[in-house]
Amino acid sequence: MNVPPSGLLPSLVLACVALVPVAGLPAAGLPSADGGEAGVVAVSGVKAFQGRTVAHGRPAATANPLYRTGPMPSVRCSAGTIRPGSAASYRSFMTRVNRCLGRAWAAQFKKAGLPFSPPRLRFVSSRVSSPCGGWPAGAGGYYCSGNRTMYIGVTRKVLKNPYGPNHAQFMAHEYAHHVQQLAGILPYYGQVAWRAKGSARLALSRRLELQADCLASAFLHGAAADLEVTREHWDAMIEWTAENGHKTWPTNDHGKGRSQAFWMQRGFRSGSPASCNTWTATGRSVS
Repeated sequence: MNVPPSGLLPSLVLACVALVPVAGLPAAGLPSADGGEAGVVAVSGVKAFQGRTVAHGRPAATANPLYRTGPMPSVRCSAGTIRPGSAASYRSFMTRVNRCLGRAWAAQFKKAGLPFSPPRLRFVSSRVSSPCGGWPAGAGGYYCSGNRTMYIGVTRKVLKNPYGPNHAQFMAHEYAHHVQQLAGILPYYGQVAWRAKGSARLALSRRLELQADCLASAFLHGAAADLEVTREHWDAMIEWTAENGHKTWPTNDHGKGRSQAFWMQRGFRSGSPASCNTWTATGRSVS
């Protein structure tokens, strides 16, 4: 699904984000074409910042200052619970997780000497358009770098059997794409992905998405206790991902299940962006 929406700049690309169902619990999102659920992030290739220490071009991806910042801080994240059928409790939970992500990543960007600003967060009950185009089909939510906004769908399906850790993972992955944008990684990806074709474009997409998996997991490492990401939940999620993660997508633009599980484990075990440099990894590890 990594193709530019019609009518947008050549540097605008579309990248999908899967929500992983764990132990029979539903993921958050609007129904996808295959009956599952997915989130989407529409990513602009324009530069995140001018000046200061933000890297541009390939070094932004391969040698980003974030890789030298060490483990992410442990953050208190009292997000509360999501009550079945309660849109208000869902919005409250996701808003609090978003704030936790902001505190954690602000500290990490400060260590890297990079400017940071949090994304906007907008909850919607129907599909809306953004500077990145219309709402992608089957998406439960997406991040648009054109206005640095995360659009999160709130539907009856989301609220039927909510499970906090899954929703926290979804938010962390979407936020990871914002991190990539601010750090100059997404602008680089947008430039090279637009020029690439076929298998080369898919390979770039896998590096982008697998890195977001890893960065999201690095955050969860430091907030696992408060967000109730238990060892049992994590192991079940990794097992499910390794076996099924690739089945969500019609093309291999997110990596095989075992690749997704590998990068999630790297991020969660280390809690550090240093473990998430997919851009210099071997092709086999991002297959």
